[in-house]
Amino acid sequence: MKLSIIMPVYNEEKTIRNIIERVFSTKFDVDYELIIVNDCSTDGTKEILDGINDERVRIFHHNQNMGKGAAIRTAIEHSSGDFVIIQDADLEYSPEDINLLIRKINEGYDAVFGSRFFNGRPEDESLIHYFGNRFLTLISNISSGLKLTDMETCYKLIRREIFNSIRIEENRFGFEPEITAKLARAKARVAEVPINYKARGFSEGKKIGIKDAFRTIYCIIKYSLF
Repeated sequence: MKLSIIMPVYNEEKTIRNIIERVFSTKFDVDYELIIVNDCSTDGTKEILDGINDERVRIFHHNQNMGKGAAIRTAIEHSSGDFVIIQDADLEYSPEDINLLIRKINEGYDAVFGSRFFNGRPEDESLIHYFGNRFLTLISNISSGLKLTDMETCYKLIRREIFNSIRIEENRFGFEPEITAKLARAKARVAEVPINYKARGFSEGKKIGIKDAFRTIYCIIKYSLF
């Protein structure tokens, strides 16, 4: 059994080395591959990635900034694992938690979400982001029929055959509500497990804003109902 860890990257020169080392230092329960797609970063991210020579990772570069969803599509085309998970490069998520999702999916699920809010609000998560995420998850649950606590989580472990059956259309952060809605419409068996989470603010490079929230609502309605 093999896991494809997909890492979309955009302007993460401060964290990219660290997150790659954390992936490499994690003892996963299965074999894995790391596929990084640099989405036309304008800082020093590309130069850092070009300096990596390790057979455990494959790196691809976009010639123009296309968004997280587009980077995921590129990575999927070059991946070969039986399972797929997205790993953000910003250090908010702990690669060590991926084993929790692997163990859960082996119970017979098609997808497992790593919930940041399974046990309530993390100490360093702002109230605005917390309640915003809970609101978007509520709308998603009503539309999809799922019972999630964190629809927007980056950590979504999905079986390859399920992922291959879904056509991803969104280029930016609309990927999260889109994949959730399409998993529900495909009657996929979806579970959640609690994970660790270290929130960062906009001053630290957080990229999701109010426009993305409105796009999320649009995507929930579009992909759940039509």
